[in-house]
Amino acid sequence: MLDVRLHKKLEDFALDAAFAADAGLTAIFGPSGAGKTMIAKMVAGLMTPDNGHIRLNDRVLFDSEKRINIGVQRRRIGFVFQEHRLFPHYSVRGNLTYGAGRKGGASGKIPFDRVVDILGIGHLLDRKPLALSGGERQRVAIGRALLSTPELLVMDEPLSSLDDGRKAEILPLIETLKDEFGLATLYISHAIEEITRLADTLVLLEKGAVKAVGPASELLNRLDLLPYTGGDDAGTLLETSVVQYDRAHSLLTVATEQGNHLYLTGSEKPAGARLRLRIRARDVAIATTPPTSLSILNHFEGRIEDHCAGEQGMEELLLDVGFPLTARITRRSFETMGLKKGSPVWALVKSVTLSRH
Repeated sequence: MLDVRLHKKLEDFALDAAFAADAGLTAIFGPSGAGKTMIAKMVAGLMTPDNGHIRLNDRVLFDSEKRINIGVQRRRIGFVFQEHRLFPHYSVRGNLTYGAGRKGGASGKIPFDRVVDILGIGHLLDRKPLALSGGERQRVAIGRALLSTPELLVMDEPLSSLDDGRKAEILPLIETLKDEFGLATLYISHAIEEITRLADTLVLLEKGAVKAVGPASELLNRLDLLPYTGGDDAGTLLETSVVQYDRAHSLLTVATEQGNHLYLTGSEKPAGARLRLRIRARDVAIATTPPTSLSILNHFEGRIEDHCAGEQGMEELLLDVGFPLTARITRRSFETMGLKKGSPVWALVKSVTLSRH
């Protein structure tokens, strides 16, 4: 477990953050300038807090009251920077074995060949960093951090310097590494797509202050947090499993943990495969009568659990349709339809709008 309480003042910016993170991937999410990278650097020992504490499992890495401040090399933390920061005079193999040669603290050594295989960098081992693309360099940087067998992996916006194509290549790799090695990870990002794909626990940061901490699926469904969980892209996170695949129509049927079925387009997945879905609040339409003769395949009967005024004439809704679902409609529609807390409704979601991971 990672337990931190951090205070740091730099000129006119003040960071005051406290949270605890268990195993799995904990994402610190917030806009640029919120203080995310400061937290990452302080946890890793690259920046010293003014006061507070940092505890990792049974070790105290920093405690201002006890005057403890463990050095970077002894913290057993693997760090992946926004820029790769590889050693230019080392080959890819040299960079990776440098990581493997560091004294780590994780139980069990992470195998070199398996990391190379997952990251797809076997053919690059004899090259120097200058001969690599940006995406290839970042893969090597991730591998180097992993092979140090750390107790904690810190990834500070590792995809921010890459184009969309390279991001699409590396995100699944991070997901695979997370699932295979189960290494506790602190992931820094301002991209909601990355957070909803990877995060188990979410820390919402705004102007140096923690707004909320908790399971990602719960925080993303809180109406009061919608301004901090993606703005226009805010929505619901669902854990589902594949029920069947319709090859004739390239259509997947998946089931939520509560037993609801959803339909989405895409390539074939085996029955039982786990899929994490994101339904954007702006992609949910509301009806007050049972839908008929519609092209929309996903419609769920339920009621309005809660609502609040949103920005620019919008109304934010929290629905109970067998599972929690957020929706965003115009305030005019909300008033014209006579909606209120407890109103029975139907939620409509187009299959082609579902984001799956």
